[in-house]
Amino acid sequence: MQLPIYIHLLSALVLFIIIIFIVIKGLNVYTLHSQTITVPEVKGMQMEEASAFLANSGLRFTVIDSVYTNEVRPGAIVEMIPTFGSKVKKGRIIFITLNAKNAQSAAIPDIKNFSFREAFALIRAQGFTSVTPKYVSGRFKDLVIGVELNGKAVESGVFVPLSSALVLLVSDGSPASVQEETEITEEI
Repeated sequence: MQLPIYIHLLSALVLFIIIIFIVIKGLNVYTLHSQTITVPEVKGMQMEEASAFLANSGLRFTVIDSVYTNEVRPGAIVEMIPTFGSKVKKGRIIFITLNAKNAQSAAIPDIKNFSFREAFALIRAQGFTSVTPKYVSGRFKDLVIGVELNGKAVESGVFVPLSSALVLLVSDGSPASVQEETEITEEI
């Protein structure tokens, strides 16, 4: 005796629903669904104290970057992903950005006797962000004569923090300076 086809289809549908139900429940158990930990606030803490705090919370961490800012102490946590208050699973890795112990620095490039445009581009390419020109008496217009930091001349090759306020001494090409140089030359 053969069963009608609709009974076979109905039994296949019931079996399919049972399998889907078992898979969904199994995934909930396997992925610890609805079992989350709230990410604690560790921003501003030193890495040593934050590592113990995160471990006690059941979270792992890794340092992915460091930046330098005056807003927090050196060695403190500046940023973290996921952020404070996020719901995560136990054992989740928290990605941390630290404040560097020292400001990033770079060497002053040799820009003496370069045009202002070229010198400005070179010094900005080194990473210096605060660069201003100061026009001084000089023979050739827009020729860089030197670099100052806090009112003192800085030689090329000297390492200074990238956040330093540098001043490019730029010749104004004034005729008065040309006359003075001619008079000095004639006296010699």
